[in-house]
Amino acid sequence: MRATLAWSSLRRHPVRTALAMLGVAVSAAMLLDMVMLSSGMQVSFRALLTRQGFEVRLTPKGTLPFDTEARIARAASAESVLLAMPAVQAVSPVLGTTLHVVGDDGSAAAVFTLGIRPAIQGDYELLRGLDADAADRMVVNATFLARTGVAVGDTIVVAAGYDAQLRSWTARRRVLVSGEGRFHYLATGQAAAALPLSTVQFMVADAGTAPSDEVSLLMVKTQPGVDAEALRAGIERELPRVTAIATADAVKSVEQRLSYFRQLALILGTVSLAIGFLLVSTLMTVSVQERVGEMAVMRALGVSRPHIAQQVMLEGLVLSVVGAVGGLGLGLVTATYLNNILRAFPGLPAAIDFFVFEPRAAYQSLGMLVVTAVLAGAFPAWRAGSLPIATTLRSEAVS
Repeated sequence: MRATLAWSSLRRHPVRTALAMLGVAVSAAMLLDMVMLSSGMQVSFRALLTRQGFEVRLTPKGTLPFDTEARIARAASAESVLLAMPAVQAVSPVLGTTLHVVGDDGSAAAVFTLGIRPAIQGDYELLRGLDADAADRMVVNATFLARTGVAVGDTIVVAAGYDAQLRSWTARRRVLVSGEGRFHYLATGQAAAALPLSTVQFMVADAGTAPSDEVSLLMVKTQPGVDAEALRAGIERELPRVTAIATADAVKSVEQRLSYFRQLALILGTVSLAIGFLLVSTLMTVSVQERVGEMAVMRALGVSRPHIAQQVMLEGLVLSVVGAVGGLGLGLVTATYLNNILRAFPGLPAAIDFFVFEPRAAYQSLGMLVVTAVLAGAFPAWRAGSLPIATTLRSEAVS
């Protein structure tokens, strides 16, 4: 009965009610986006770093992966030390370098290349074709194919260096583009390729840019139930020339670098709740002011004060819930648009999402809006329920 009366009251002014619901929807959309932003980065980065189960990453002392040109020397020895640890299940060495795709006319296109072991790697996902499981096979991404005009199945020439005196490319090698993959850790629009580790090591050594027994990164997969932080500390004791980074530490470091996004989410989320509160509170106050005579008559006919107050509260609740449901859909649309903009930020991996939808985010947003609606309707409901019957009827009669 109360809900029916509340809905009937809102339908008296359809335009005003529709505009108020639209305002609540915009507020709900902003709130949902901010809730998604505040937790989305953490969820996305953690999913990215644990995609293949590598819990610890080893880099040259004092650096982050690929932040500098520094590399881990005597990589084979370091890998043997790691595999001898009972807590280590597998090790994936990675060498990052720049190779050049040499055209028939002598032109060259630079491409970031990873030397990996296909059987145990977590850098890319093979989408089609064959993996780089032979010395002269290469997996590339879609950006590489688009920029070079090469197709999967073509044979190309790659080089690791250039001799300025002879004006020729050094460490040239013919390779087959055997497959296309999605590289997880590279920035959007970055051309990338992957070759077997031994092939890349041989090429950079032949070009004189590095010894053959160097890698840029060692990724460690732990045994089930192993404490990654304890393993990290043990690795740094055994291999003092490297920095071991646990996934939890990496996520924390990234969160510190992007903490302003969380602060922005908190501020804008608070603003959206304040806007929703003021909107519902104002509309309910105006509605009560317009109907004081009607409410006084209801009280004179025996309708209780709690009944009047509950009806006003229900009006605000219906207004908020209907607007919030529409706002959740609007929030998903705007989050997708904003996510595409932020993912283009220079240097960020293409697989990172700033807005990650989780059912918990929708429930939180809806719950906060319901609480806001209850608080916003509290004062108008109290005023409606406490109207003096005789005085109100006399004032309405005179006016």
